[in-house]
Amino acid sequence: MSRRPTLISPSILASDFSRLGEEIRAIEAAGADWVHVDVMDGHFVPNITIGPEVVKAIRPHAKIPFDVHLMISPVDLHLEAFRNAGADWISVHPEAGPHLNRTLRRIRELGAKAGVVFNPATPVETAEWVLEDLDLMLVMSVNPGFGGQSFLTSQLKKIERLRSIIDKAGADIVLEVDGGVTVETARLCRDAGADALVAGTAVFKGGPAAYADNIRALRGA
Repeated sequence: MSRRPTLISPSILASDFSRLGEEIRAIEAAGADWVHVDVMDGHFVPNITIGPEVVKAIRPHAKIPFDVHLMISPVDLHLEAFRNAGADWISVHPEAGPHLNRTLRRIRELGAKAGVVFNPATPVETAEWVLEDLDLMLVMSVNPGFGGQSFLTSQLKKIERLRSIIDKAGADIVLEVDGGVTVETARLCRDAGADALVAGTAVFKGGPAAYADNIRALRGA
């Protein structure tokens, strides 16, 4: 299958939280394709970040899709709230609920695109049983819960395996990578088969004047 252009989804976890609306407008103006929102509950992962009310408050600040990664458990109870808040893509972990197929189908019923997230130790075989319910696969190239971690090169093989699964099935599924993405690792991810890259520090470093150059460098990698 022909490859889609690289999508860049800046993670607002690395932005200035005191001016979130301005930051989101700035990354859209700088050429971001999506806005990546990391939702952490202090239970499934160590940190606590934001809830649906914050997503609702910042949603009017951008026209591009909101790519919402739910690191919460149990996840099913919160799908509708995040969709109503403005999530366009909702990604969940297989470990965050008892019935992954049901969760993914519910996301689609709500009108959002459904994604599954692979922690570094989550087996790729999980994907083979939910392909028909998927719009996105998100590979974590760090263990989720904290920003600023180093890229785990072991996950490049996982990206390659998932790329093969998607292509063999002829499926229209976006393959995304999140964690330690820099210009250097972006190239490795793209070569392994990634379509979309989540980047925090690599986008937000240098302030708003640098965002366009940062995004261009990641896309060009």
